Amino acid sequence: MINRIVVGAGYGLKDWIAQRATALVMAIYTLILLATLGALGPSSYEAWRSIFANGFMQFMTFLFFISLFWHVWIGVRDIWMDYVKPDGLRLVLMIATIAALVGYAGWAAKILWRL
Repeated sequence: MINRIVVGAGYGLKDWIAQRATALVMAIYTLILLATLGALGPSSYEAWRSIFANGFMQFMTFLFFISLFWHVWIGVRDIWMDYVKPDGLRLVLMIATIAALVGYAGWAAKILWRL
């Protein structure tokens, strides 16, 4: 009998699926945005603002940003885990990444619902 020692965080499949799901959400949003811009052809600030004042577009845009930030978190976290060997530095970089992404999500919400 061979005893195997499992090492690592064990994120594997869950993060692989999350990366694909968030990429799909971002791709769908991009198609919706391109269709909207193609149909309306906004040429002024007011026209752009009216597109994003719509509750559906606000929700879809926020969903895009949440998907983007989750996608980024998985990728950057893996970079920190693979290439930054000192544990303290890696922890600081991960905390800074989380803080930045949460701040960006709050900033996106503020912009979207301030319209």
